[in-house]
Amino acid sequence: MKSAVGSVKNTSLSVIFSDFKEITKAKLAISVVFSSIAGYFLGAYEVEITSILLLTFGGYCMVGASNAYNQIIEKDLDALMNRTKNRPIPSGRMSVKNALATAITLTVLGVVALFALSPKTAMFGAISIFLYTSVYTPLKTKTPLSVFVGAFPGAIPFMLGWVAATDDFGIEPGTLFMIQFFWQFPHFWALGWMLDEDYKKAGFKMLPTGKKDKGTALQIILYTIWMIVISIVPVFGFTGRLTLSIPAAVIVLMAGLVMLFFAFKLYDKRDNPTARKLMLASVTYISLIQVVYVIDKFI
Repeated sequence: MKSAVGSVKNTSLSVIFSDFKEITKAKLAISVVFSSIAGYFLGAYEVEITSILLLTFGGYCMVGASNAYNQIIEKDLDALMNRTKNRPIPSGRMSVKNALATAITLTVLGVVALFALSPKTAMFGAISIFLYTSVYTPLKTKTPLSVFVGAFPGAIPFMLGWVAATDDFGIEPGTLFMIQFFWQFPHFWALGWMLDEDYKKAGFKMLPTGKKDKGTALQIILYTIWMIVISIVPVFGFTGRLTLSIPAAVIVLMAGLVMLFFAFKLYDKRDNPTARKLMLASVTYISLIQVVYVIDKFI
């Protein structure tokens, strides 16, 4: 009997933990925290473990809160799409009340943790939550420009790490912001291309032309080119303490050209498998260049 009760408790805790990961989009949150930590290493004069822990905890809380608010707002729309209908709220495993309590708690904890690093860090974190939930989310069913708006909070994490390390905003974090800003367009449009049919069930307008056509593919190509240009700008010495050696710039350029190759392939084929390859290449790109930037600084 005791064993059965213990098994039920373990199962309940497992479900609660699983739903917490899903409502905060744990994988996405971890990737965002990774970007912030990379930015921190680039900006830090001296690495402090306490600062890294605060940035990690605060960053996860802020991203998790944004995702929780998003799923509360879009609960009825999520129920219409195959990829989201089993999320905690539309599936009925979590009430809106509990989801809101989770989101508010994460917001408070995140702001406090980031404020402990610096007021500017907390301010940018709070701005990202506001833009994501109050501007980007409502616009998704109104206009394809929602992707442009969403690119602003999405570009903050890489920059946030630098601000957390220096308590300063200048050309260096601005450049990191622009790299991740331009990267989001090919990434999310490739994802939007793959999920276009599902998105249309909820009325989401994610592709720039509204269609999986050459116009959308051309814009993906153009934003990929801008992303590559911004990513190698530090090699020319115009970006203050944010620098890049020639070998590192070559690696960044080659990685960008791989993305550009798939962007051109999408223009030619205009099919989901090619869009998926581009999306995967974009995920590899942003992680790779952040690692390259950090390693280049310390060698």
